[in-house]
Amino acid sequence: MIIEMVLSGFLFLFIIITLFVSGAFGYSVISDLDSDAKLQKISSDTRKFKIGAVLALIEHGSIISLAVMLFLAFSPLNMMLAVVWTISRITEGLIVFYNEKNYWGLLNLARQYSVSSDAEKNSLIDLGRSILKKRNSVLAFAQIFFTIGTLSYSILFVTSGVVPEVIGWFGIVASILYGFANGIILVKPHKAKQFFYVGLLILIFELILGGWLLISPLV
Repeated sequence: MIIEMVLSGFLFLFIIITLFVSGAFGYSVISDLDSDAKLQKISSDTRKFKIGAVLALIEHGSIISLAVMLFLAFSPLNMMLAVVWTISRITEGLIVFYNEKNYWGLLNLARQYSVSSDAEKNSLIDLGRSILKKRNSVLAFAQIFFTIGTLSYSILFVTSGVVPEVIGWFGIVASILYGFANGIILVKPHKAKQFFYVGLLILIFELILGGWLLISPLV
């Protein structure tokens, strides 16, 4: 159990670090709908876009690994909750992994954009905007599964005492707020950026939880 806890903590932190690094390469979890600016940015440095997208795929794969590792660490405490979070977070990981296929399509659009006339650029901008809208909607749908998974192991942490109760309660509150926000994004994808601070709350929770799982069993 100790090894699995430490690896779970490492994966929580690794996922966060990978997201930040991919962001430095221009990858954004939630995109605004300014496809004109997006296509210009991608066409100016396609290599940077590719690196960011690959890092994102690594992060998505790590989500699946995390779900399995949490199951191995904590399923003896509550098998039902463990099954719920494992299925939910694996589903989330698979959805966001598949969703990158559409996002990758921006690369081809950007290449066309850089050599197109003004009239052709307008149609490419519209197509790019539709890709970004769909990406935000699919991502919001995937985050519903994230919410279910996070809520499940947060409840286990509160009821079992294996993790400080305050961390578990933090996870419950943060996941409920996050799920509510993503429900709104599903209906209104253009409001995705307005819920940045709710996502920040989840980020803080995972930083605290990941750090505790990584360090606590070793001290």
